[in-house]
Amino acid sequence: MRELVLASTSAFRRRMLQAAGLSFSAVAPGVDEAILKRDLGAQIPPAGASDVAAALARAKAQAISAHMPSALVIGADQVLELGGELFDKPGDLVAARQQLQRLRGKPHRLHTAVALAEGGNIVWSRTEVPTLHMRAFSDGYLDGYLAAAGPSILGTVGGYEIEGCGIQLFARVDGDHFTIIGLPLLPLLAELRKRGVIAT
Repeated sequence: MRELVLASTSAFRRRMLQAAGLSFSAVAPGVDEAILKRDLGAQIPPAGASDVAAALARAKAQAISAHMPSALVIGADQVLELGGELFDKPGDLVAARQQLQRLRGKPHRLHTAVALAEGGNIVWSRTEVPTLHMRAFSDGYLDGYLAAAGPSILGTVGGYEIEGCGIQLFARVDGDHFTIIGLPLLPLLAELRKRGVIAT
């Protein structure tokens, strides 16, 4: 079987692929996301959220594929967008609180991209965009949520873990559960079956 590599250190994505029964290794891609986002934002017109997510996913996959040309490498990324503004992962719980206050009571979109690279080239990619409707929770509830959730939410672009207590922040979610967590898993599995990486 062809070697499968996840170009990510994301615990969420590793757990997702492991739970799906995939055999793979995980390698940090070493991509400077800040520089890539800066360059994409400097374009005229600036790259949109889906383009940024796709570019990051592809860059991660290609970075590892260049050193492991015989492997099939998975790259993924996610960009949160609210009214055209792109959000990064909060740096601390104070920033997480401020970000959640801005998202409160509004719908936002998670542009979630996945790409496959082989021999240093992108051979497949997919982007999906679920919409999440955050409810108008109180400041008191927000304080309690942050205390309960703790620093683990700083590893998420939205400042929430929807598979945990973060689900209580929402009134409605439109989109695939796996895509919201960080990876369009079903399209990826279909492509891996098509390529003979996993059984049909």
